[in-house]
Amino acid sequence: MVSMKQAALDDEEGAEPAAHLDWPLLDGLAATLADQGYTPDAFRAAVQQSQRELHEFFTAEYSVDALVRARARFLDLLLQQAWQQHLDADLGSRLTLAAVGGYGRGELHPASDVDLLVLVPDSEPLPETQRAQIERLVAFLWDIGLEPGHSVRTPDQCAEESVADVTVMTTLIEARLLAGDAQLLLQMQAALAPEHVWSARDFFTAKVREQQERHAKANDTAYNLEPNVKTGPGGLRDLQTIAWVAKRHFGAQSLDELVTHGYLTQGELRKLKAAQSFLWKVRFGLHVLTGRHEDRLLFDHQIRLAQMFGYEDASYTLAVEQLMQRYYRTVLDVSFLNELLLQLFRDAILSDNSPPQPLNPRFQIRNGYLDAVGPEIFARSPSVLLELFVLLQQNPQISGVRASTMRAVARNLWLIDEEFRQNPRHHRLFLEILRAPVGVTHELRRMNTYGVLGRYIPAFGRIVGRMQYDLFHAYTVDAHTLFVLSNLRRLAMPKYDHELPQLSGLMQNLPRPEIAYLAALFHDIAKGRGGDHSDLGSVDAEAFCLEQGLSRYDARLVAWLVRNHLQLSLTAQKKDISDPQVVNAFAAMVGDETHLDYLYVLTCSDVRGTNPRLWNSWKASLFQEFYERVRAALRRGLESPIDQDQLLREQQDAARALLAAQSISNETIDSVWGRFNAAYFLRHTPEEIAWHTQLLISRDTASDEPLVAVDPQSERGTTAVLIYAPHRRHSFARATAVLDQLGLTIVDARITPTEDGRSLDIYHVLEEQGSPISDPERINEINERLLVSLQRPEESPLAVSRRAPRQVRMFNTPTTITVSTDENNNRSVVELVAGDRPGLLCDVGKVLWEERVDLLGARVSTVGERAEDVFYVTDTAQQPLPGPAAEALRQKLLAALRRNL
Repeated sequence: MVSMKQAALDDEEGAEPAAHLDWPLLDGLAATLADQGYTPDAFRAAVQQSQRELHEFFTAEYSVDALVRARARFLDLLLQQAWQQHLDADLGSRLTLAAVGGYGRGELHPASDVDLLVLVPDSEPLPETQRAQIERLVAFLWDIGLEPGHSVRTPDQCAEESVADVTVMTTLIEARLLAGDAQLLLQMQAALAPEHVWSARDFFTAKVREQQERHAKANDTAYNLEPNVKTGPGGLRDLQTIAWVAKRHFGAQSLDELVTHGYLTQGELRKLKAAQSFLWKVRFGLHVLTGRHEDRLLFDHQIRLAQMFGYEDASYTLAVEQLMQRYYRTVLDVSFLNELLLQLFRDAILSDNSPPQPLNPRFQIRNGYLDAVGPEIFARSPSVLLELFVLLQQNPQISGVRASTMRAVARNLWLIDEEFRQNPRHHRLFLEILRAPVGVTHELRRMNTYGVLGRYIPAFGRIVGRMQYDLFHAYTVDAHTLFVLSNLRRLAMPKYDHELPQLSGLMQNLPRPEIAYLAALFHDIAKGRGGDHSDLGSVDAEAFCLEQGLSRYDARLVAWLVRNHLQLSLTAQKKDISDPQVVNAFAAMVGDETHLDYLYVLTCSDVRGTNPRLWNSWKASLFQEFYERVRAALRRGLESPIDQDQLLREQQDAARALLAAQSISNETIDSVWGRFNAAYFLRHTPEEIAWHTQLLISRDTASDEPLVAVDPQSERGTTAVLIYAPHRRHSFARATAVLDQLGLTIVDARITPTEDGRSLDIYHVLEEQGSPISDPERINEINERLLVSLQRPEESPLAVSRRAPRQVRMFNTPTTITVSTDENNNRSVVELVAGDRPGLLCDVGKVLWEERVDLLGARVSTVGERAEDVFYVTDTAQQPLPGPAAEALRQKLLAALRRNL
């Protein structure tokens, strides 16, 4: 480690970054290279030494601002020496070597691109011998480990390329002289002047559109759980967009000049610089950890960065969650300042300075943006902090909030105190925002970005930027909450009826949709406090609703929804919803159809807003089936619940009607149905029973050959795979091994032993992205693979060789298994929680086979990195497992799953 005198900085908010790094390597570089004869080894050793020492400085917590500039300065000196050694003096003085892009700004992280431009005169083409010198220089730079990006152009060619592509233009306006003819660089810069190519107006419009497209790729949220620190919303590219526009329009060379021009206050500049320093620190750390150009904050890097930066686990928050909350709050600051500055630039560049249009005594519309009549209006009438969002909803033609008003909102957030929250006028304004016909989600998101929402609901402020370190939740708690609310709003708007027609109809008929919105706002508000967040959040929700003036009934309904927001999803996915007792118990818990309707729309919106991959046609079908069963029980009346015999008759009558329409007689139907027990008819829909019956009618009852059939688009939103074969305990292990190896997701399995010693097994599967199978060739492959596995097991190994995805391998989920007795249905229930991985179901199936346990069905659920599966089993006598056998099975499953991690 080189001895250094400079004090280490931790880059906390408000800290002034060091502008210069006292680095002996820089002072002695030219002499060192000369002493060693400018050999490739000398250059290569210098590059390696620079990277090693920069890593050491970073680990010792030197200012990252100084480090990124020091690396650029090192490369300046190195490239100047290489230029002199590889180009003859005459050529080197007539050409120009310039740094462009991030290197042109003098900002280089350990693995950042080193982008170079060689400018040649327009007057005459380079002779081949001189072009060869440039090529040897580039080859030399690759040889010593720099891997530069380079282009060789004339100034006119630079202008031509820039006209066609704004990204080329953006790269070139960062050009900085390294060596050679300075006049040639000035000539290029003159050719790129706004009066020739990309006027300030056109450049601004293009960069804003580019930013919008980039944000759209990240779902318009900075709160993805594996964000890109460079290109994600609120990331470094948003800071650079500000700088590029300022440079193009004002000729500003740094963010500091925006204060001089009156676009930033000193406080905003400090916040912007602190954000840049923190994001630089994260990016520098990523490059150090990975040894490559890596800008994605992947799960595997987050823990190591948290350790590197000194975070420690606390009572209710992991170290990695603390790091990521800091990151998310930083990008929220950047997003706010980016919006503010781009709005100011829009005024300066695009505005026609037309006079403002009065809206009311407190607000006006100026150049299409909402503007407070004066900054003092907030102190004089604090209610305008909520009123401005109401006005934006009422006037959708307004493009946004004027920058001066955004700044005034930020400056006056302190006015939202307990007295403000208790004011009835403010209660009416907040409820008006929730009840508005349009703009509810948009304005709540704006309120969150501006800091108003977290001040008005302090508990919400505590979840801003809070992540949960798992694969189940794809967004931070506040971003997820607003996605849930957005999903509810889409259900409430007729123009989106085509997406989920049944749910949309329910939502639009709710007596007070704001009840659902309030439940969405509070359903996860107690995350990170310890304890049950549903119970804690329900207390907060009821108190808030009463405070806002809602009736006691409505307040309790919101609290009930928050307390029970997980129950419909958990019951549908983990319990046997064909069991009338499960349905009747849930109906008793819900109590009436109003509670059920609110809970159903909230549940579906919650799951859809948790993770884009979580919601699929299977879950939609599953939740709808359970909802309809519970609704039927409620309509029948809780005092006279439906019984199994009645449900059995209804199922069979409906299936007979479908088969009769195909001219199939009752005698033929009975010949097939005689093989099945009552549980079969309760667990399948009439349509499924009719399909199974038609397949088995033509089946030779004496044949032991397996039957495999596939329904590509089942009514459950899945692809249904049917296997009818002699009953073998290894069948489940074999079938799941084949389906898993094919990359299919198994979401449900229903095993029905028949009276003639066979088994009817139904597997519901989806493609990895969550859709049913549509490719006929893939369906044929499923048929063929399953038949081979069943007919010639020696040719089909009982194993899955697919690797688990990278993200799943990052988590170490403890394996827990419980075995209980379901006396009502005369079976045992095995509940398993383990790390999800390929082959898990096959391993379970092998243990069941070895322990001589019969499988009746499985509910398969993947919750991020965790598998949460339920298996219904019996012993060989079709009875629940006795205590010793249940414990033996539990231990064998634990051993098998831990062994195969």
